[in-house]
Amino acid sequence: MSEPEVDESGVLLEAREIVKHFPIRTSQGKQLVQAVDGVSLSVRSGETLGLVGESGCGKSTLGRCLVRLLDPTSGQVIFDGVDITTKSRRELRTLRLGFQMIFQDPYASLNPRRRALATVEEPMLTHSLGTDAEIRARALMLLEQVGFDPSFADRYPHEFSGGQRQRLGIARALAVAPKLLIADEPVSALDVSIQAQVLNLLSDLQRDNDLTYVFIAHDLAVVHHIADRIGVMYLGELVEVGSSTDVYTAPRHPYTEALISAIPVIDAEAEVRERIVLTGDLPSPIDKPAGCAFNPRCHYAQDICRTDKPTLQLLDDGREVACHFPL
Repeated sequence: MSEPEVDESGVLLEAREIVKHFPIRTSQGKQLVQAVDGVSLSVRSGETLGLVGESGCGKSTLGRCLVRLLDPTSGQVIFDGVDITTKSRRELRTLRLGFQMIFQDPYASLNPRRRALATVEEPMLTHSLGTDAEIRARALMLLEQVGFDPSFADRYPHEFSGGQRQRLGIARALAVAPKLLIADEPVSALDVSIQAQVLNLLSDLQRDNDLTYVFIAHDLAVVHHIADRIGVMYLGELVEVGSSTDVYTAPRHPYTEALISAIPVIDAEAEVRERIVLTGDLPSPIDKPAGCAFNPRCHYAQDICRTDKPTLQLLDDGREVACHFPL
């Protein structure tokens, strides 16, 4: 993947201590699901930040908080210098022209009664982004940009394959010319060959449209392919943040090490990885372990890990790691 030009000084998106708890009623009474628990991150203009972790780690919830599809319990989201967590729904309507979301299941997010062209035109018509002729021309251009010929414009979503529906969802997200796309597991439901096509399309669109991505996935190999930096999440918290190459080739957190050990090695001449098997189930986000949340499954854990919660610390190599004993 070619490296995009990144404005080293320009932070487009910043999350400050984002918390999202969901109240639920159980046999023990009212409790809180701690889906996201104090996450801070920043994304520079033109880069791709990958968020990776097991199912249930809170990465999709965090993605929805970043675009106010969910209101954070506490914390701030700063987009292009504006704190969007304080804005009303009416104010968000205009601000959302700057950020859009791509969903894991495009079919669930597409109107089955709208043809492809009307699907892409809809957000532009809603925000009055041109005359009818201008909007139609841009919609046709976007359909072409994601790989459709003009004959696809009159098709309904059920007439597309899964990969084609995802392309249609991408075209719709681009309709309002956003600066930022939050891609929530955009290729996890696709065949491997189709995954590669969509990932390459996203890379091309980023280059051609000066886009910034937050790319959410559970597959670290996929994230490594597209991301400039990677944030690893575990039980609602960031445990490691660093460059894609550094995190993938030399993990510093035991959880990241375990994720990488599970990636199949295809090259017969490559060094065989020792598989690290995580024992036990992912702890409940209702009743998180004391100390380091990963300590019950970590084979490096010591007494301090069971009592003292580590925070993200900047290491000498520029990595941020939440671990008492970074690798």
